[in-house]
Amino acid sequence: MKLHAVQPYVAAFIIFRKNGKVAFLLRENTKWMNGRYGLPAGKVDPDESATAAAIREAKEEVGVDIKPENLQHRLTVFRTTSIESEPTPWMDILFEAVKWEGELYNAEPNVHSELSWLDPDNLPENVTPYVPFFLDQIKAGSRYAEHGWED
Repeated sequence: MKLHAVQPYVAAFIIFRKNGKVAFLLRENTKWMNGRYGLPAGKVDPDESATAAAIREAKEEVGVDIKPENLQHRLTVFRTTSIESEPTPWMDILFEAVKWEGELYNAEPNVHSELSWLDPDNLPENVTPYVPFFLDQIKAGSRYAEHGWED
């Protein structure tokens, strides 16, 4: 008997908060969502945990070090893009860094044009489409959500 199961991509996102604002990177020169603000994030590699991926991505994208105990799980989202050319769904795991070492900066200027601290309650229109949903779910206290399946 052959079993069929979805094999989603897994991504780790890191939320950094300071003075009521959240750190965002403006995407440029990437394969997806150029000109839009997104949270520091990336795919989980086959040989790493989601926590390890979040720590790695934080260092790669915004130049800070985070200890595992300083990452708090906030939300997991099972998401589809509903785009025919991207049929594979995503399992997004969002962590919040409650403490980190160093000052955030744009550590990947080849793929991001800036790091900005934005008001999560007044985001610009050019934010990646699902990020406001993520932040609203976290604000509402959700730990799990689904996005894009209703279309």
